[in-house]
Amino acid sequence: MQIQKILILILGIFYTLSSCTSDSEERPNIIFIMSDDHTSQAWGIYGGILEPYVKNTGIKRLASEGVTLENMFCTNSICVPSRAAILTGVMSHKNGVYTLGDALSPDTLNIAKLMTASGYSTALIGKWHLKEEPSGFDYYKVLPGQGRYFDPVFKTAENWEYGWKGGKEQKGFSSDIIGTESLDWIDAQDPEKPFFLMTHFKATHEPFHYPERHAELLEDVVLPEPESLLEPYPEEGKRTFKGQLLENLTKRWLRYQADPDKFWTDYPGMPFDVTGLDSIEIRKKSYQKFVKDFIRCGAAIDDNIEKIITGLEKRGRLDNTLIIYTSDQGYFLGEHGFFDKRMMLEESSRMPFVIRYPKDLPQGKRTEALLMNIDIPALLLDYANIKRPEQMQGESFRSLLKDDKLQGRAYTYYRYWEHSPDRPAHFGIRSNRYKLIHYYGKPLGMKSANSQTTEPSWEFYDLKTDPYELKNLFLDANSQDLIREMHASLVNEKAYYQDHQTPVPDL
Repeated sequence: MQIQKILILILGIFYTLSSCTSDSEERPNIIFIMSDDHTSQAWGIYGGILEPYVKNTGIKRLASEGVTLENMFCTNSICVPSRAAILTGVMSHKNGVYTLGDALSPDTLNIAKLMTASGYSTALIGKWHLKEEPSGFDYYKVLPGQGRYFDPVFKTAENWEYGWKGGKEQKGFSSDIIGTESLDWIDAQDPEKPFFLMTHFKATHEPFHYPERHAELLEDVVLPEPESLLEPYPEEGKRTFKGQLLENLTKRWLRYQADPDKFWTDYPGMPFDVTGLDSIEIRKKSYQKFVKDFIRCGAAIDDNIEKIITGLEKRGRLDNTLIIYTSDQGYFLGEHGFFDKRMMLEESSRMPFVIRYPKDLPQGKRTEALLMNIDIPALLLDYANIKRPEQMQGESFRSLLKDDKLQGRAYTYYRYWEHSPDRPAHFGIRSNRYKLIHYYGKPLGMKSANSQTTEPSWEFYDLKTDPYELKNLFLDANSQDLIREMHASLVNEKAYYQDHQTPVPDL
């Protein structure tokens, strides 16, 4: 294992030395800020019914002084695989992280190893979630697993132990601690040397806790509901799978209330009472609590984005620091009657993404180019003047951020491996207008997958006429030529990314 680590480090150094520019050319500091599940509907810069209700001062500043991506998509919408893809620049079937049960091997070539080898000071602070000890960073301070919202435990190289062992408790709210620790680490770095910092918030992951200062946010507000909040299952022309229904979150709240000591987590804003309510009333009341908790939790992230921007400004380091804020995936906020993620539907698979670096990028710009999370490390390497390793499947989109005439990807490719009967394993492609999904519904021996198979099915959506994916057109007579074209492209994209498991079936 140690020999493999040394070989990979040498490989990283080789890529760096073969491509670095002269020492006189300035390389930016890079802060990659990422939250968990903080979906675009709750950012307030992507439109939608919640835009007037979210706190987003820091996010709006990044957007107004940088570029907002409309169509960044993850390749596997679940925390552990998405994070692995962002670190390695390759998809799940290449880095071996398919499901929540998998771990990223410390031997894997990742962005931190390449940055460190090229002369950057590197650190990871906050959520890690990839089980094995972080590798390639000069410094790390990470939560064990999901970590706690209040008085979290953090693990460093000095007290690392596998799993929930090791670490040291810190008093406070996790988002606030992670923001402060990020600035403290920056203060400790040589100002003559560029730094690469990954600041990863636990928020807004379930159970959506928030600090006391946001407890009254939206208290007397009735939030508008998504059009598909009451969507039933099954119904002709709609979903072919059941999904994670909002009522399942309601049941978790009630189970926690019934026996707090035996439930896996706790929840804010309790108690929650649905006595005497019918099923529609329960879903509507659950939606209000859930989304308000989510927005309050996200407000604490925005507080700390503001803190980091202001902190860089006071330190005179803002102008030469590239700042990205994104989320590891999207999340359903009641759309289709769902919460959680995992599916290829828009709310789940789209990653909100803003990037600020006025020295190189326009301000207040938006781009609709199709991109994937495996492209992110290639972009960071581009700004650091490091050659992208050939094994990376992603490509830099630096030019696309500045030139509207350049095109993004023709398609994004997606594959979800953690099969269950309600959310079947599936793969598919998305173009600028159309989406084709095949639910093959098999566990394939994956960790955390359910052994019960499901009937294979297809879904096809026209995102121009049906942006909220309310009408499955797979059996629509007028769509058959389009479906055949998308099917052929799905076969080609799957082969291009060397995902050879589970052939694409004939239509």
